[in-house]
Amino acid sequence: MKVNEKMAAGEVKITPRDEDYSQWYLDVIFGADLAEYGPTKGSMIIKPSGYALWEKIQNFLDKSFKDMSVQNVYFPMLIPERLLKKEENHVEGFSPEVAVVTYAGGEKLEEALIVRPTSETIMYETFSRWIQSHRDLPLLINQWVNVVRWELRPRLFLRTTEFLWQEGHTAHSNHEEADLFARKILDLYATFAKDIMAIPVILGIKTENEKFAGASKTYCVEAMMQDGKALQFATSHNLGQNFAKAFNIQFTNENNQGSFVWQTSWGLSTRTIGGLIMVHSDDKGLVLPPNIAPIKIVIIPIWNSEESKNLVLKHALGLHDELISEYGNTVVIIDDRDMRSGQKHYQWEKKGIPVRIEIGPRDISGGTVVAVRRDTSKKIVLPALELSRSLRELFTDIQNSLYSKALALRDLKTVDVENWNDFLENIEAGNFIQAYWDGSSETEKKIKEETKATIRCIPFTLEKVPEGKCIYSGNPTAIKVIFARSY
Repeated sequence: MKVNEKMAAGEVKITPRDEDYSQWYLDVIFGADLAEYGPTKGSMIIKPSGYALWEKIQNFLDKSFKDMSVQNVYFPMLIPERLLKKEENHVEGFSPEVAVVTYAGGEKLEEALIVRPTSETIMYETFSRWIQSHRDLPLLINQWVNVVRWELRPRLFLRTTEFLWQEGHTAHSNHEEADLFARKILDLYATFAKDIMAIPVILGIKTENEKFAGASKTYCVEAMMQDGKALQFATSHNLGQNFAKAFNIQFTNENNQGSFVWQTSWGLSTRTIGGLIMVHSDDKGLVLPPNIAPIKIVIIPIWNSEESKNLVLKHALGLHDELISEYGNTVVIIDDRDMRSGQKHYQWEKKGIPVRIEIGPRDISGGTVVAVRRDTSKKIVLPALELSRSLRELFTDIQNSLYSKALALRDLKTVDVENWNDFLENIEAGNFIQAYWDGSSETEKKIKEETKATIRCIPFTLEKVPEGKCIYSGNPTAIKVIFARSY
């Protein structure tokens, strides 16, 4: 694929992270040309480079879901208000965020329509017709859609009024099967985070205060950003029979006895792209792990005269065609624009392309190319004849190095705290805190009010701990959790 002037343009200056982290984040997005603000407050226009990342996410997860026998569907985005009101906790949890349509066709509607904030209610009204017998179970479906939640403090990718996601919904004949499926999905999200996005994550369960509205349990995937704040990467909910009873979703078992189904729902959204940006990017711009990068290689021919130009371009185009046969047309790009190579380097660094290949007259005579890693800026001389193999090895090393770097930072910024003064100090320092909590909703709320820190999860790794004292109340407890400020 050849580059055009518009695709590589963008003179956005990246604000250093330690100067203004929030502005740095936006500068990285604008510099990489991933997205821009839409005309409606809180809305986002995802540009080709940003949407290509979402397509990579879709491709991996969609195949993985189908390998688990999940089928794709599509449900309407307008939900009758009466359906949302059927599950009391659910409507209470979403009421501040919903957008409501009251006029259509020039008239006031007899019943208001809710613009989909999530699809449990409209789906489960349908499930009550689809499911009659144990032979109809398990029901495993997913949809790739947009949802609308009215955000008061929007931020591109992280929190926008409208965003893209996948939402899976299943129905099962018993609690054990439903819970097992919810945990399998959680593990899949964790595998995706590590293997594709090179993001280390923590798996656990949300507290009663933090769980999904209407769920029995919310399992979560939490990640640390470079500033020490937490990002909820994905969630998987064990809904129990709460929605089944509200929507009368029943089946007859093998003994011809009636029973309510057991359900799950689970989702991951475009906010993961925000997480990807904040975990790996630097003061030069976007940094992408090779496994998620839509474009993995940019080839930059370098010449110093008209005489050398034709020779270099011929070799660069040959190299381009060779790599396309290995990786595909959309993965390799050649930048043969007649402009200074340093200017090209600056532009492609901001776009996060994992490897930049430079080739000039000296490289051609020596049978080599120079490969430059985006993550470290290290230059490596590679034999041209072994380039495909060398690049595969290089991609693996970059992927692993980015994961290891992110994991090392998370480990460095995760601290065990035993007293309240240390808690306050470490929260202000932007750390994850492992501390005892007495299990009470009141204590959890007071800590949030005083510090803006929330319990991100009760990690599975801390499920069995010796008894200690609650960091806030001093009450004896055997529950250890992770506190952090979050996006």
